[in-house]
Amino acid sequence: MAQASRYRWFVVVIFFFFMLLHQTDKLMIGSLQVPISETFGLNNQQWGWINSGALIIATVLYPIWGYLYDRYARARLLSLASFIWGATTWMNAIVRSFGGFLVTRASTGIDDSSYPGLYTLIADYFGPNLRGKIYGILQLAQPLGYLIGMVLALIVAPMIGGWRSVFYITGSLGIVIAAFIFFGVREMPRGKAEPEFENLAEMQTFRFSWAEAKEIFKKRTMWFIFLQGFAGVFPWNVITFFFFAYLEKERGYSGDSILFTMAPVILILAAGYFLGGWAGDILFKRSNKGRIIVSSIGVLFGAIFLALAVTTPVEARTQFFIFMCLTAVFMPLSSANVIATVYDVTVPEVRSTAQATEYFVENAGAAFAPIITGVIADALNLQTAILLICSIAWGLCFLFYLGALFTIDHDTHVLRGQMAERARSM
Repeated sequence: MAQASRYRWFVVVIFFFFMLLHQTDKLMIGSLQVPISETFGLNNQQWGWINSGALIIATVLYPIWGYLYDRYARARLLSLASFIWGATTWMNAIVRSFGGFLVTRASTGIDDSSYPGLYTLIADYFGPNLRGKIYGILQLAQPLGYLIGMVLALIVAPMIGGWRSVFYITGSLGIVIAAFIFFGVREMPRGKAEPEFENLAEMQTFRFSWAEAKEIFKKRTMWFIFLQGFAGVFPWNVITFFFFAYLEKERGYSGDSILFTMAPVILILAAGYFLGGWAGDILFKRSNKGRIIVSSIGVLFGAIFLALAVTTPVEARTQFFIFMCLTAVFMPLSSANVIATVYDVTVPEVRSTAQATEYFVENAGAAFAPIITGVIADALNLQTAILLICSIAWGLCFLFYLGALFTIDHDTHVLRGQMAERARSM
């Protein structure tokens, strides 16, 4: 038992580094907007298309990845996704034309839709009362990857020959991680960590079922999760792909100023992922509404402090920094809780499909966020684009979370009843 417990933490470590390096590769392009735009002569709208291409490809492939993860070995598929990440990043570095860069950058979206398998495999290693914290730990990789990508873009790239060189580095690391996952991560029976099966000597194999997949859409909580997902990713994509250009072009920050301003903000953001998962787990033990409450607080105060930050006068850099730090505390509170909530209301054999569907809905709208931002920025300015999109999107999320508060109890109780019935029949 102790050995199994240690091994599951070994899996968390491998997946953490997979996410860390993958997010570094994925997110550092935001920090490279200026040099890449200069290389190909891009305006804001063309830059928006560069980033939307990968998001559109990821969106289309989410249902396919979700189905494959529920049917086949998730560890092997995650290894394949890591290899694809490495190969497509290399291709993105090689091309020399805008058209080629647009196509190869879009191809990097193939592996961006691979996360549902990772999260569901972790759900079979850790029970419901721990999942929020574990997802919070794993999602530390996203802002830390953003920070590493920023360092690679702003400091390392100029020293080693430009932005193409760092793409070669991160692409190579993707292939290395693929080998670690292939040889180091074991598959786990679906539903293994559910509390109803804790004392069972043998686990029944739960297989993907179209009937159970259809049940996903009958759960009212999932509809609110889908709706908040559609709106909630808009701000993240806007900030990821345009915030560095906003700091440089509209607030007059140098590369060093951006790094020293945003590095602490990103570290606070990283802590917010774990804080959100930890707080969600604590409140979930007291009430099924716990995760939703934490999520609603996050989007409400995240919107308020971001609005205060971007409307701060350019010369008031200290005030801007304080408001950005406060934004960073609240922005990620919902992330781990949304994933855990999906698994709180869906059966194990269709959880990848449920998560992939949620991501599909998220990206179906948010894939066009960079394009919309680029259009508004070219017509007005980046500050207006960021303020409008983020405020409206998070305001809608808050309303959708309020709706989920009225449905989560029923849907959670239904799942626990299903799991208890299955345990009795084994």
